[in-house]
Amino acid sequence: MGALAGFVRFAEAVNDYVGRTVAWLTLATVIICATVVFIRYALQTGYVWMQELYVWTHAAAFMLGAGYTLMANKHVRVDIIYARASPRKQAWLDLFSTLVFLFPWVILLTYFAWPYVTHSWALHETSSQVGGMPGLYVMKTIILAFSGLMFLQGLAICGRCILILNGQGHLAPPRAVSGLGE
Repeated sequence: MGALAGFVRFAEAVNDYVGRTVAWLTLATVIICATVVFIRYALQTGYVWMQELYVWTHAAAFMLGAGYTLMANKHVRVDIIYARASPRKQAWLDLFSTLVFLFPWVILLTYFAWPYVTHSWALHETSSQVGGMPGLYVMKTIILAFSGLMFLQGLAICGRCILILNGQGHLAPPRAVSGLGE
């Protein structure tokens, strides 16, 4: 069980690091968006690449931060049953929902995104807009990174559930996530 607990801590450390790092992209998004508005209305000009950039930073923050959100248990959940359940029943519910809903969804997303992303890389796809951002294929790769981070966090959730169900939950306590939106 020690190795499983170590894996849970490692997986959550990865998502914690990525989540805290990409959280700064939200600040970049706001600054870029404000700059676009200023340039457009005060200076009467605009840059397509800059307009696309704030959409890209927002998408990257959302997609790459999803594993952190799942780790922090801040995703949308209907708490009719879960909130009143014992920790053991919560572990069963988390294990069930991860195996039945999260993993199949992430696997399907990866399956369908893979050719989409690899085709984009093969073409070195760029923005369809004149003056738009180059390297659209890099942005599309974030879909696969999203899948990987969600799958990794799903494994961590399953690992923690197994530890709890075996009376070893103390080996991998939930990660403290204060500081982002708290």
